[in-house]
Amino acid sequence: MAALPGDYEATRATLHVVAAHVLGRRRFEVAGRFGLRAGPGGFATPAFGEGPETVRVAHGLLVRETAGDAAYRAISGSTLRELAAFAGTDIERQFSAGEGMPPPGDPDAPLAVGPASMRVVGNWLALGWRALDEVLGGLAPGAAPATVQLWPEHFDAGTNVGLATGARVNLGASPGDASSPEPYLYVGPWGEERPGDPAFWNAPFGAVLRWGDVVDRSDPAAAVVAFLRTGLRLLQT
Repeated sequence: MAALPGDYEATRATLHVVAAHVLGRRRFEVAGRFGLRAGPGGFATPAFGEGPETVRVAHGLLVRETAGDAAYRAISGSTLRELAAFAGTDIERQFSAGEGMPPPGDPDAPLAVGPASMRVVGNWLALGWRALDEVLGGLAPGAAPATVQLWPEHFDAGTNVGLATGARVNLGASPGDASSPEPYLYVGPWGEERPGDPAFWNAPFGAVLRWGDVVDRSDPAAAVVAFLRTGLRLLQT
């Protein structure tokens, strides 16, 4: 069974801080919104501002693209203050994306991200985003799915959809958090209902499918799509 790299939790925590205090902050200052997206090898802002501008993390690099120009800076060895300045913002400015926002820590301490751990985060977000798009694309119009966002305060990709019962349910992909160091997919009903197979509902908030249960499969994408669809099917009964 595959194991996560030894520096995974530390790398994920660093990327969470960069997502919130650099990418989310910069987009909010210009556009009044802080939602992010999965991107090649990591995650990114949508295009924003008059440039337009994009700030993204890719394979351990912070990338800032404005109009036709691009600039790159390695995250490892840089401080949070330096990365914020590179992205065009100031770490000292007041900013919060809401509950769950990670503390910035020492803004002048050098950061480090492990290449293997960076690949796990990037691949997991890409896999989750692909699965969410596939599942949402097959729903009836009445499901009215919310835009899939990578929320910088929680550092997970999520959406919510409506059920025939009138209830709604969260669907998403997390690279891990304080409750689970391992990446996971989740189905989180807004209500207390947990119909059908009790073994499916294996988390306090609903159901999860963890990285270790997916990564070694011959078709991980099919496994995560099936998991999300199973949750929706059970909740519709």
